[in-house]
Amino acid sequence: MNTIKGPALFIAQFIQDQAPFNNLKDISKWAADLGYKGIQIPSHDPRFIDLQKAAESKTYADEVNGIVKEAGIQITELSTHLQGQLVAVHPTYDALFDGFAPEAYRNNAKARTEWAVQQLKYAAKASKNLGLNACATFSGALLWPMVYPWPQRPAGLVETGFKELGKRWLPILNEFQENGVDLCYELHPGEDLHDGISYEMFLDEVHQHPSACVLYDPSHFVLQAMDYLSFIDHYHERIKMFHVKDAEFNPTGKQGVYGGYQSWVNRAGRFRSLGDGQVDFTGVFSKLTQYDYKGWAVLEWECALKHPEDGAREGAPFIQNHIIRVTERAFDDFAASGVDESKNKELLGLS
Repeated sequence: MNTIKGPALFIAQFIQDQAPFNNLKDISKWAADLGYKGIQIPSHDPRFIDLQKAAESKTYADEVNGIVKEAGIQITELSTHLQGQLVAVHPTYDALFDGFAPEAYRNNAKARTEWAVQQLKYAAKASKNLGLNACATFSGALLWPMVYPWPQRPAGLVETGFKELGKRWLPILNEFQENGVDLCYELHPGEDLHDGISYEMFLDEVHQHPSACVLYDPSHFVLQAMDYLSFIDHYHERIKMFHVKDAEFNPTGKQGVYGGYQSWVNRAGRFRSLGDGQVDFTGVFSKLTQYDYKGWAVLEWECALKHPEDGAREGAPFIQNHIIRVTERAFDDFAASGVDESKNKELLGLS
């Protein structure tokens, strides 16, 4: 078994225009001072990393690593959530998602998609240059407006959507495989990959690609009323990243999973700071340790109530206290009989 690495912090939700949250050096020191051992870096903000430059220049990648290491921590992974979202966008969401792309690619869905695909390929090479073995992303969504089967979905619609999704992602996955990096899809409402079944459908379309892995975040399964612990039993071999994020789901006689179009504060399901929600993190860390998860435990802070800096401050010790230092011997070794192979055969009547 392996001891999970951490605690680490996904810095995306903390980025602001003022120090220490507006540059890599200061935010690294801030995270280290809170007790984090690593940071996960969003790759769309050039104040923190120039993704293309990191892909094309090992020297620049070493400089980025050096800035983080100077604070006494390390980079855990890159995030390409926003770019991954743009690999597949249903036209309904064109205007809303245009803001994820540079201005030059807006109002042009084809050019925007081509830009996003290239960004993912840069991320594969940048991750290799940074010495990383996993990268986070979203799958994007062609089918999400049809997630509920009313009006009735035409026969073959879902199959066509997943076939196209696989076609778009397969060259990207090949690029990640060539660079020795796992691409980890965060299974998330709003994405075509949002639960185990949709993930399996995708795997079928990309021929069970070995680089098509999972970023496990139990909070999204709580909000879908899924069994997030048995999910680990089913997919542990594919789980290569872990977001430690809490959530609560309190359905009433008035609303449930869909939330009645309410704000995050007023939804039946909402994200919470670590320890304030319903996720059984003792169970989560136990199962991931049991299955020899070798990656990082990374706090993703998203809470409808608590201040982010309080969530970050409380998150490092919370994660540290849940990381299980694995044992090197069995608890009953003291009672070992010392019987050898010949004696074993004798006990079984085989001698």
